[in-house]
Amino acid sequence: MLRRRKKNTITDENLKAAAVLMPLFYERGQYHVLFAVRSDEVNHHKGQVCFPGGTQEASDSSLLQTALRETEEELGLRAEEIEILGELDDSITLTSNYLISPFVALIRHPYTLRTRGEEVKETFSVPLSFLMDEASVRPDHYAYEYEGHIIWGATAQILRQFIDLLKSESGAQL
Repeated sequence: MLRRRKKNTITDENLKAAAVLMPLFYERGQYHVLFAVRSDEVNHHKGQVCFPGGTQEASDSSLLQTALRETEEELGLRAEEIEILGELDDSITLTSNYLISPFVALIRHPYTLRTRGEEVKETFSVPLSFLMDEASVRPDHYAYEYEGHIIWGATAQILRQFIDLLKSESGAQL
C-alpha cells in the first residue's frame, strides 16, 4: 500500500528539514507501533511521545538516511534490522518549525533496543488495533492515550495519516 502511493511533499525554506521512522513490529498475531519518550535533556519536545528521528545533517545523503541514522542513535536499531515500507506525507510542527518526512518501517521482533538516555527516557509499544479503534481517540483534542502515555502533536498527526490510509485500503497489506 505505501509503496504504490505518491506522498505529498511540502517545500518551505523557512522550516528545518527532519525525518522520523514509524517502527512497526509483529508480535502475538498483531502489529504494534513502537514509540519513544523524549528525555528532559533534549532542546525541543521534552518528555513528549515521539517516533525516532531528528534534523537532517549535512552528512546525511537523504531524509531516509536521516531517519535511519537517528533511529540507530536513539534506539540502537541498525539499518540492517529495518525494512522500509514506504513514506507518508510531509508534516509540519507548528511550535518548533520542523518539516518532517515520515518513513514507515517494519522491524524484526524480538528486537534489542539500546536507547540513549540523553535523548530517550523510555520506549513503549501500542497495538495497531488499539490505535485504529476510533474509541481510542481522546474527544477533547486530537490525541491518543495508552497506559498513561499521551500521543499528540505531530506524532499523532503522522499516526493518524497512517491509520486513515490503512482504513481506506480495506484489507490492506503492510
